[in-house]
Amino acid sequence: MSRAIRDGVSIYYGYDESEDGGTPVVFVQGLGYGRWMWRWQREAVRDAFDVVAPDNRGTGQSDAGLPPLVPRLPRKLRALLIFKLAGYSIGGLAADLEAVLDDAGVREAHIVGASMGGMIAQRYALEYTRAKTLTLCCTSHGGPDAAPVPEETQEFIFDVPKGASERETLRHRMRPAFNERFTNRNPHLMDRIIEWRLEQDATEPAREAQAAAVLDFDVSDRLSRLRVPTLILHGTDDQVVPAVNGRLLKEAIPDARLERIEGGSHLFFIEDADRVNEELLAFLDEHE
Repeated sequence: MSRAIRDGVSIYYGYDESEDGGTPVVFVQGLGYGRWMWRWQREAVRDAFDVVAPDNRGTGQSDAGLPPLVPRLPRKLRALLIFKLAGYSIGGLAADLEAVLDDAGVREAHIVGASMGGMIAQRYALEYTRAKTLTLCCTSHGGPDAAPVPEETQEFIFDVPKGASERETLRHRMRPAFNERFTNRNPHLMDRIIEWRLEQDATEPAREAQAAAVLDFDVSDRLSRLRVPTLILHGTDDQVVPAVNGRLLKEAIPDARLERIEGGSHLFFIEDADRVNEELLAFLDEHE
């Protein structure tokens, strides 16, 4: 494990070398999520490709880089301050990714991002030169033309149930991201995911700062300039980032292919990992 420094903030990342030494695949997480979310895909590609797995700013072992007073404020006051003044930006998170790849000596890479990580990937490919391909999962190009997160889902994601423990809060917030059928059939995995989240996810202030970055994101008028081969994967039953956003990305990016995962939730790459890994490996091999 290594660290890159940008603007005095330490960004933690893992770099696992494969036997074949293929072009590194970089996995970028969604809002608040730790590196655990990509464990199934990292396992699938690691024999043929090097793997780079950073912790987004404020997540896992990366520093948050927030003003010292902010995390100590009461929740409502802190959130107000973060959303108005102290939040992150997708451009800044993309700059963190550039610092990681520069520190790792990576000249080109396959960038894979989900949700907020897909936004970071888009901004990164538009502003830096190391992206060889993009894989965008359950994400959008932002702006007024994108389909927003439904209000009911926002209430789940940002709600803190009264009197709930940390584990109960995490379970509550994850409900819209999974299909109920999957969670009912995999209770032990869901318990394990809660433990991974407690160990690796962003702190609450950093999660709010990441949410501020997502709200301000918009590259809808720039994607026509993107010349990187792009695979778009989106679940048709995504209750967080509506599936129409996958089609909008396909229409906006010149060299893009859209694969819809029938019945897939927001975290379809966990629920249907075998299908997603097959699509991802075929795409990476095609452009390797």
